[in-house]
Amino acid sequence: MKRFRRLALYGALAMIASTSALARTRPDPVETAARAAMAETGARGLAIATIAGGKVRTVRTWGVRNARGDPLTPDTVMYGASLTKAVFGYFVTQLAAEKRLDLDRPIAALLPRPLPDYGNLDAYGNWGDLAGDDRWRAITPRMVLNHATGFANFAFLEPDGKLRIHFDPGTRYAYSGEGISLLQFGIERGLGLDVGAELQRRFFGPLGMTRTSLTWQAGFAPNIADGWDERGRVEPHDERSRVRAAGSMDTTIRDLSRMAAAMVRGDGLPARWRAAYAQGTLPITTRQQFPTLLPDAPPAERPNATAALGVIAFTGSQGRGWLKGGHNDTTANTLVCLEAGRRCVLILSNDVRAERAFPALVRAALGETGVPYRWEYPGLPRY
Repeated sequence: MKRFRRLALYGALAMIASTSALARTRPDPVETAARAAMAETGARGLAIATIAGGKVRTVRTWGVRNARGDPLTPDTVMYGASLTKAVFGYFVTQLAAEKRLDLDRPIAALLPRPLPDYGNLDAYGNWGDLAGDDRWRAITPRMVLNHATGFANFAFLEPDGKLRIHFDPGTRYAYSGEGISLLQFGIERGLGLDVGAELQRRFFGPLGMTRTSLTWQAGFAPNIADGWDERGRVEPHDERSRVRAAGSMDTTIRDLSRMAAAMVRGDGLPARWRAAYAQGTLPITTRQQFPTLLPDAPPAERPNATAALGVIAFTGSQGRGWLKGGHNDTTANTLVCLEAGRRCVLILSNDVRAERAFPALVRAALGETGVPYRWEYPGLPRY
């Protein structure tokens, strides 16, 4: 009998060892998807972090950071682009929770003077252009974070380069960096807070994000990522000298994964305010996100998405989630989080061509999520 028990024990141990060996040799889905993405798109650099249970689980990089072929590492400084807006939205939600700001009180109430009286300020916006249209008085912080100000994305995209309001604020979604600049202006002039310094004090410093800033830091220079555009041309990293809540953040995949984990955990927010941050309140009625100011699409062609406080809320087979992208000619970033299990995937690339692989990369990390890719990236091939 003892002999049979020993044999059974040996068999069980062998099975455990075999299972462990299989787990070690089984292809990692994110690794496989990342290498396939680079091969299929031609992207030169890619960084991916995964979060589960509100904790950073993996931080990995592939490819190079410049034309010399220097490797992209977890501590390479990359352009955060519009992921800055998600962090700014989290900050504004904290201000609301602290009762320093009312999300539904007009920004005009924060300012000692009428907005157009400030004229056109290079560091903020062309507020003088709004003289004669009093609808600016109705714009609230929630409308800004919902992208419902009525502004174009940026005034320089207007035919005459002038800032204007295209629809009654609060009535519909239209992505706008100008709106974010207006809220930054209201906070800095009305509350006396320096947005860049506040993000450092509240988030970047406590989380150990030593290579993250909304303005260029000389210490970043030894390990920065240049970028590649759609035609494979390289552009040097831009040294941004002004704090722009709409998109001036430099960061690393290691740093920003810590911020994403803090956000999905709800650090620094009471539970009801953490829920409010990612709770969509404004339906999105356009067929796609860009170009902005598109007309409403038929109901059947609208995304399963609503605007929240700096991010986009959606619902899929795994329940509620939220996302934010970041893009310019040489940058492709995305952050997707699921409330169930407090799981996220953060993707940064210094090559805009990587964007075409985002659906496959997110699926490899999180499974099917319900992210409205057709709305966010209308040019993507079928996936």
